[in-house]
Amino acid sequence: MPNTKSAERRMRNSARKHSQNKSVKSRLKTLEATYLATLKKDRTEAEKALRVIVSALDKAAKTGAIHSGAADRKKSRLSTQLNRLAKAA
Repeated sequence: MPNTKSAERRMRNSARKHSQNKSVKSRLKTLEATYLATLKKDRTEAEKALRVIVSALDKAAKTGAIHSGAADRKKSRLSTQLNRLAKAA
């Protein structure tokens, strides 16, 4: 337990930020799963899903929920999958 008022505040703030970041990361995982599912079915839907997940990754990186490099790497890998699908078709 915290011993000072400032430590109590920090504990409350970190708990609030932890729950917010957890929510953002969970949403990113859901969006990625949706994208991968649509990637196998329909290219146009996959392109729309990619735009949504890229936007969500940028917002998560901007707020600090994930590292900006991690967001860039994820965007690159997801778009590469879509491009690979285009070349195969």
